[in-house]
Amino acid sequence: MNWDWEKLQKQRQGNTGGTPPGFDDFNEQFKKLKSFKLPGGKIVLLAVALLWLLSGIYIVEPDEVGVVKRFGAFSRITTSGPHYHIPYPVESVLTPKVTQIRRIEMGFRSMTRNRSVPFRQGQERGVPDESLMLTGDENIVSVQFIVQYLIKDAKDYLFNVKDVEATIKNAASAAMREVIGKSKIDDALTTGKQEIQASTRELMQHILDLYKSGISIVAVQMQNVHPPDQVVDAFKDVASAREDKSRFINEAQAYSNDILPKARGQAARITNAAQAYSEAKIRRSQGEASRFLAVLKEYKKAKDITRRRLYLETMESILSNPDAEKLILSDDALKKSIPYLPLDTVRRGKTADTAKQ
Repeated sequence: MNWDWEKLQKQRQGNTGGTPPGFDDFNEQFKKLKSFKLPGGKIVLLAVALLWLLSGIYIVEPDEVGVVKRFGAFSRITTSGPHYHIPYPVESVLTPKVTQIRRIEMGFRSMTRNRSVPFRQGQERGVPDESLMLTGDENIVSVQFIVQYLIKDAKDYLFNVKDVEATIKNAASAAMREVIGKSKIDDALTTGKQEIQASTRELMQHILDLYKSGISIVAVQMQNVHPPDQVVDAFKDVASAREDKSRFINEAQAYSNDILPKARGQAARITNAAQAYSEAKIRRSQGEASRFLAVLKEYKKAKDITRRRLYLETMESILSNPDAEKLILSDDALKKSIPYLPLDTVRRGKTADTAKQ
């Protein structure tokens, strides 16, 4: 490949002007270069071709699907396991994870972007443009929520939507604003969250299905719902007043539930006692009246005997009473005695009975 220096020296000697080599010299050198052969060139070419063919081998993981593209257009879907495609630039493959649940934050951004870390309130930065919404009763509320989704159709996911995350964000914002716009602020702050989440998820899925995005919405979770910062103190006062109202109502209901059964029981006891007393008095009176009528009937049949029997029964009752003071006098003693009424004893007895009552 070196120049013919002898010929060059002759030309320099013949041409004192020092002219460069001519076209014939270059042609001669080119023929020499063309005839030059690199040792092992075929082996290198075979090795390069083999590596190029081997680059078409790919493996699809169990949580993935393989989407093969031919000259950039969709060709076929492959399942988990080893596969082969025509090497680049003819075919290429994408392997999206179809079982991984992805998450998008709306109205806030977490301080850490590690999705394996659970959400913690207070470790985020608010995004008012996404969170502030107008409710159906014309109140403004800040709604921070999370959308969880996964890929249900890899072909639609990769080829029908250009920016998947932005599309989901727009669909989430539109769906949540529509649902909040039909709800009252009390529902969004308290008991209506479950219904709002379910309605938003259903509406989001409908929108994304219209786009043929290949996305399935797993859940919509409202993380923090509160009034705007400018009026949050007033809303707290209203919430406290409502809690006090509910507490007072519960306390009154508890007192009512405690006192009414007692009053009903006491009233029933008094009523039953009165009925029992009335029944006892009536039956006793009826019995005494019946006994009196029976005695009267016997008295009419034998007045002397009946009178004598009554006298004897009365005396028997008096004399058998251990508490009664008894003084037995004969007829002669009775005729000579002076009747005496112990007024002081009677008076003391009445005083004692009054004290007992």
